[in-house]
Amino acid sequence: MAVKDRVESALNVGLRVPSIMLLDVLYRWDVSSFFQKIQRSSLSNNPLFQYKYLALYLHYVGYILSLVLLTLPRQHLVKLYLYVLTALLLFAGHQVSRDYVRSELESGFEGPVYLEPLSINRFTTALIGQLVVCTLCSGVMQTKRIWLFSAHLLPLVARLCLVPLETIVFINKFSMIFTGLEVIYFLASNLLVPYNLAKTAYRELAQVVEVYGLLALGISLWNQLVLPVLFMCFWLLLFALQIYSYFSTRDQPTSRERLLFLFLTSIAECCSTPYSLLGLVFTVSFIALGVLTLCKFYLQGYRAFMNDNTMHRGMTEGITLLILAVQTGLIELQVIHRAFLLSIILFIVVASILQSMLEIADPIVLALGASRDKSLWKHFRAVSLCLFLLIFPAYMAYMICQFFHMDFWLLIIISSSILTSLQVLGTLLIYILFMVEEFRKAPVENMDEVIYCVNGTYRFLEFLVAVCVVCYGVSETVFGEWSVMGSTIILVHSYYNVWLRAQLGWQSFLLRRDAVNKIKSLPTASNTQLEQYNDICAICYQDMNSAVITPCSHFFHAGCLKKWLYVQETCPLCHSQLKSLSPTTNQDAPAANQTPAVSSSSMQPLSLIANTHNITYVHGHVNAQSKVST
Repeated sequence: MAVKDRVESALNVGLRVPSIMLLDVLYRWDVSSFFQKIQRSSLSNNPLFQYKYLALYLHYVGYILSLVLLTLPRQHLVKLYLYVLTALLLFAGHQVSRDYVRSELESGFEGPVYLEPLSINRFTTALIGQLVVCTLCSGVMQTKRIWLFSAHLLPLVARLCLVPLETIVFINKFSMIFTGLEVIYFLASNLLVPYNLAKTAYRELAQVVEVYGLLALGISLWNQLVLPVLFMCFWLLLFALQIYSYFSTRDQPTSRERLLFLFLTSIAECCSTPYSLLGLVFTVSFIALGVLTLCKFYLQGYRAFMNDNTMHRGMTEGITLLILAVQTGLIELQVIHRAFLLSIILFIVVASILQSMLEIADPIVLALGASRDKSLWKHFRAVSLCLFLLIFPAYMAYMICQFFHMDFWLLIIISSSILTSLQVLGTLLIYILFMVEEFRKAPVENMDEVIYCVNGTYRFLEFLVAVCVVCYGVSETVFGEWSVMGSTIILVHSYYNVWLRAQLGWQSFLLRRDAVNKIKSLPTASNTQLEQYNDICAICYQDMNSAVITPCSHFFHAGCLKKWLYVQETCPLCHSQLKSLSPTTNQDAPAANQTPAVSSSSMQPLSLIANTHNITYVHGHVNAQSKVST
């Protein structure tokens, strides 16, 4: 059953590809220039080429027929192709008969065919071919009336009956006319079928729109036609034909530089219409999806498909390509200009894919470094992928600088690759710190500060890159050519990549500074208090040889509480506000004989309840940070 479903899905896509090919050809065909060429040629006196408006109407009819073929249900589409195949088989049968009659006229032998070896060979070959055609036609049309498809056998029967050759020529023409009449009768008997199909389709569409709305109708058509796969197959076929036509006309081998140019020009040739551009968009989306899937599989194996992330589906890259192509008027350019512009657009798409790969790899690499997993193969896969994401974007930026002159737009494009490399470098440094602590077999007290410094350093470098891009854009706008689009891009880039980065970095610094001040303002527990308390830290679940006491009489490690205060200013256990304490408040700290209001070990470990994207390092573990939900 699964094989049948796959075959039906393949037919559903494959049988609709010719309709998109026809739409693409009709879009490329300029009727006016075609008739101008006809008028300058020797065919200008032909009456078939004097009705220009008739050809225009036929051009539009071709569009309508292509759309009908595209939206026709699969079972009716299969029947249509079977009818077309039958017509082609009948045409092939008449071609065989015509070739046989011509060969007999050239030989001039009118005696029995079995008296001459060459004559009987020609007769046997033609007879076998005609019988195969008749059998195939009856099988395709699923009928036992094979005589309906046997008109092209009449010249062979006449030759077997020793009919003169001049009469055989007339019989061959009569067989062709008879077959044509059969086809006309079949078309006339099914003349109302398109009308009935259109009427039924309109009724069903009206019911769907009335009950579910236009959006449901669009989603239903999208799923039934499988448009992404359909346009991808169409574009791949177009690209394969373009490559084949190039290599079939060349005898000399192609150099590596020539292959790259051939690749870009072939893609440029295959995106000169809206249909081929959509095909390229969906092809890029599927390629991006395949690359990201391979990235997940390389990092996690088959476990990657158990918890699949729906955010990485490849659509971001396809939509990016479509927006850039529409914005730059890609399909309206010449092939050479289109190829150069495509190289920049594809560079942006590849940079987006690399960024998505980093989003997949970053949490896996950090979790692997902090989980104390000793599998060398897992570490090798994680580190090798990070090294690839570190080197390849920088190499891409270097190569594109070699081909294009540096300007503001190119600098924005290159900066994305530089930022990807910087982010990977920060991830690798944190991973190395985790592994160093693993080899030391003991937690480092100030590890969180070191990780914060590493993160702060590469975030600062990202900020510097953004500032350099803005400064270059401002200088180019002031001393060069000013444009509204360029100024808008500078403002957007300044807000999102400079102002917001600076604001977030400053807020993070203030949070850490306030946390340090709060910890310094809290009283330190004495040895007598710790012995009487005799509990563990509720944040890290480790014994307390030293601790600070909150105003709500709870004991925590100073380092653990400081990391908690980076996120929020409440007690991890009772959620009371922890404000900076005055010296008088310090003197009112709980005495040694006081019992804390709530035992910290009676609460669930807060390092397990938290949930956020920010990662904090606590005594050799990577804990999430957010508001506590108890």
